[in-house]
Amino acid sequence: MLGDGEDKTQADLIVEATDATFVKEVIEASRERPVIVDFWAPWCGPCRSLTPVLEAQVKSAKGAVKLVKLNIDDHPGVARQLRVQSIPAVFAFKGGQPIDGFMGALPESQVKAFIERLTGPGGPSEIEVLLEDAAELIAAGDIGGAAGVYAEALQIEPDNIKAIAGLARCYLDRGDVERAAEVAAMAPEAAKDPELVSIRAALALASQAPPETEADAETAALEAKLAQASGDHEARFELAKLLAAKGRLEAATDHLLSIIEADRDWNEGAARSQLLTVFEAAGFGSEVARAGRRRLSAVLFS
Repeated sequence: MLGDGEDKTQADLIVEATDATFVKEVIEASRERPVIVDFWAPWCGPCRSLTPVLEAQVKSAKGAVKLVKLNIDDHPGVARQLRVQSIPAVFAFKGGQPIDGFMGALPESQVKAFIERLTGPGGPSEIEVLLEDAAELIAAGDIGGAAGVYAEALQIEPDNIKAIAGLARCYLDRGDVERAAEVAAMAPEAAKDPELVSIRAALALASQAPPETEADAETAALEAKLAQASGDHEARFELAKLLAAKGRLEAATDHLLSIIEADRDWNEGAARSQLLTVFEAAGFGSEVARAGRRRLSAVLFS
């Protein structure tokens, strides 16, 4: 077995094989440590997305597993022997024998789990480390530093949803709504990561805001109007929208709940619908959302 202190270079951990070198690179090598074989071809789109994930996870395993890539267009012999019918196809060898495998392009988390079945649990991936670093920077108030780390993560894994959401949040917190929207648009519409959902809701609220100078004037006018007629739900609703667009979610929640307390079905439930968007923008685990939901429940079920 390889010693823990032995330095394994990338060339040793990730190699290209041929039909002629397969026995040496895979069968014989798997008697020392597990070997993963990636059957691929240049024309295969899913192969191009899977192979970088395999490479990243093999590097993270720090020598506990080896990756062998075999281009079946140039070297079809072994693939025929193993009855590979579609690619990408991945086989794991241990002790000279195939012991596990999968077909198709799996997400990183499933690839990591596949490798851990061969090697035992390993440390966090490079992406996971970067995401943790970014979260620590945000907690410390260093939004610019966190944005740089999220951008670094996206250079490694451009479709990482958590990095996309994190970078979009950084831009949003710095008031750059346009850049935040551009970054959020990098994620598929079907993505349902909670932070991404929150970002999208915050962007929807921000899109309702007029220019800042006009917003300040409108806010003052609406507040004055409510001081004269506190039951003016339309004015209160427009004020809540302005406050939410400016990121003042707690104040917006107060106004929307005031409308619901007075008339829960006002304007076909517009206040309740807007309130749910505010909760999404704040994050459903946030204090704004938790306190708001408690107050909403008290109103609806009293």
